[in-house]
Amino acid sequence: MGCFSCFIPLRKDVSKVEIDNGTRSSGSGRGKASFKDGENGRWKGKGGNGPKNSAACSFTFRELAVATRGFKEVNLIGEGGFGRVYKGRLETGQVVAIKQLNHDGLQGFQEFVVEVLMLSLLHHSNLVTLIGYCTDGDQRLLVYEYMPMGSLEDHLFDVEDDKEPLDWDTRIKIAVGAARGIEYLHCKANPPVIYRDLKSANILLDNEFNPKLSDFGLAKLGPVGDNTHVSTRVMGTYGYCAPEYAMSGKLTLKSDIYSFGVVLLELITGRKAIDMTKRPGEQNLVCWSRPIFKDRRKFVHLVDPLLQGRVPVRCLHHAIAITAMCLQEQPTFRPLISDIVVALEYLASQSYKRERYKDEVPSNPSASPLRENRNVCSRKSDHRMSSLSI
Repeated sequence: MGCFSCFIPLRKDVSKVEIDNGTRSSGSGRGKASFKDGENGRWKGKGGNGPKNSAACSFTFRELAVATRGFKEVNLIGEGGFGRVYKGRLETGQVVAIKQLNHDGLQGFQEFVVEVLMLSLLHHSNLVTLIGYCTDGDQRLLVYEYMPMGSLEDHLFDVEDDKEPLDWDTRIKIAVGAARGIEYLHCKANPPVIYRDLKSANILLDNEFNPKLSDFGLAKLGPVGDNTHVSTRVMGTYGYCAPEYAMSGKLTLKSDIYSFGVVLLELITGRKAIDMTKRPGEQNLVCWSRPIFKDRRKFVHLVDPLLQGRVPVRCLHHAIAITAMCLQEQPTFRPLISDIVVALEYLASQSYKRERYKDEVPSNPSASPLRENRNVCSRKSDHRMSSLSI
């Protein structure tokens, strides 16, 4: 397929933006955003278990101003490259998250249109739901379902003393859900979608800590046919970008796999991908971790101290094996997301609460070394896990 179809404009004044290989049009006004299949093929999401309605509501700026009580600071719940995010309540009583484009920000109207297109066509339980948008005048806002527990980043880093840290089972649960979201983009969407901005700040959590991927403004259609990659300007977040993409601008599905590996490493360690407050040699999480991957006796040094050793050794070894494979410098050596999902689902089945008295990481690394775990790939797991062992 050569391009997305365009918004059906509801007014005569239409502003155009360039996205990928074609020109898109966006009109403002009340109604629905409609998408049609192109003449050269179809682009659609399939296989998801979310809502099937592909229409996103168009809101007026006044409606969203009322919903957020005039965008008051008390309703501010986040801020990023796109702009500020506010908690709001629609006339229907539904609680939502409303992102307002910062005209001086790092992302612009092009990313806005991409996000509306993507989330209007892609539906899965591990992707955030787009409820609507606003294009009144020069205002650009996006309306999402509200995720009450915030982002994964909020629960991993700089955790306050009175806040309960994520336990091991919850971390694996989040990893599984995020992997399923990527699997949907890579394997179910047709053509595949490269997320391009996978990071802990973009993984949102509901009350049960079920994760949903958000912020699709940088997403790209993946290569199809005989093409091996998509050439594009380098975009994303430092510390999460795959090295080959950062150097050449050649984007592939394996670029997302590397970013996913960084997120897995953050889940295991509780450390940020880039942390300039650390001493030299520890500021880049991946660089600091690579030597440890080579010695299982040192795996305990990767475990987040907030877990206080409450991690089953076998699961830790499996998780580090998966992470190390995702972070291979050569993209061809990284596993497919479908294999990662299988491996992580196996880890999720090995609940710490059930295994806690059988196998546990020592909370004090100097007290005793990790037991050797030679059977990294359990016979109970899918045979594809064998490709993910160290």
